[in-house]
Amino acid sequence: MAYNHGREERKWRIWKEAEEKILRECGIDEAVIEKIRTNDRADFNSNRRFYRWASDFGEYLEGIADREKQTEVRSVSDLLDEIESENLYLALITVDRRTLQIVLLKMQGFSTKEIALLVHLTAGAIYARMQHLRKKLKDFKQ
Repeated sequence: MAYNHGREERKWRIWKEAEEKILRECGIDEAVIEKIRTNDRADFNSNRRFYRWASDFGEYLEGIADREKQTEVRSVSDLLDEIESENLYLALITVDRRTLQIVLLKMQGFSTKEIALLVHLTAGAIYARMQHLRKKLKDFKQ
């Protein structure tokens, strides 16, 4: 949850006014009360800077954790399961399995030559299949 400066400022102000009321009832000099207020305000500002940074850092870590939670795609069916767009899914299920296997291997970082050996096609055939798929999916570019 993000740091809410307005809410924290209101809470500090209410606490400070109650404290100053007690100090005045005890007969403390106004100069001393003002000095205490200045020091307390400096502490509040220091805490504000820390909590704002800590909150931003916490959100950053949550974002990284969310990205890390993404499941690793290991098969063509996993690849299709990870697709959120219904239209893209419908377009990809019409593509043959071998082309989807090529896409999966590309996602995993294999080179075209390595993919050609794995799927028993030439490198030219790999390039042609990828080009055909790009044309088919041209409308899904974002």
